[in-house]
Amino acid sequence: MEESTVPITKSWVLVALAAAVMCGRVVACAQSTQVKDLGVGKLLVAARDLSDPNFTQSVVLLVQFDKEGAVGLMINHRTQAPVSRIIQDLDTGKHGAELVYIGGPVEMSSVLGLFRSPKKPEEATAVLSEVYLLSSKSLLEKILAASSGAGDLRLYLGYCGWAPGQLEKEVKEGGWWIFEASVGSVFDPNPGSVWSRLIARTERENAETEPPPALFAVFGLRTNRRRSSFGAGLRRAQDHSPDRAQ
Repeated sequence: MEESTVPITKSWVLVALAAAVMCGRVVACAQSTQVKDLGVGKLLVAARDLSDPNFTQSVVLLVQFDKEGAVGLMINHRTQAPVSRIIQDLDTGKHGAELVYIGGPVEMSSVLGLFRSPKKPEEATAVLSEVYLLSSKSLLEKILAASSGAGDLRLYLGYCGWAPGQLEKEVKEGGWWIFEASVGSVFDPNPGSVWSRLIARTERENAETEPPPALFAVFGLRTNRRRSSFGAGLRRAQDHSPDRAQ
């Protein structure tokens, strides 16, 4: 009895390559460029070629994302200024010697906090599990007095703000990678290296999911070290898919 065979055509291989790439993207789900993945508690990691100098090599934690726009705090730009020097009208308690962070270019005279706690403080806003946003002077004063001072509170000058649809547009243009945030990433002991580590992880995972160049050569498809013609076509198809619409 003869075995039936299926002819291998270029179109069949393209389908197989697409499946391989998409499966790879599911496995390597640590980062995304999909607008639908935006939300409170996500990290925005600036692309290497992001044009806005305000966000160069920045990692931003989204603390608000709704129809009114988006608000976030840069978590990786620590200054050399102690809390006691910046916040002089509050009792900074055990946190006086800790360093302040630049939260973003908007309203840099304002002070916001991220507090790490297993229990939600009254009036605080939940950002992700065990991480809460402190946005009022009275709440900051209360937490400064009550916290242990053992790395459970970080204070930020200013914040990042986007008008409705603005952040979505920047993501579609390739300006940001989207990561799931965690307590560990928000309160990383080495904040200055967070961006470089996440970018390296993104580039490594992208390289692992790129189809082998030999397959492209067999079927006459162009490729180069940075981006294959097939990958670009797949990304264009994704750009026009219903899942990308917001």
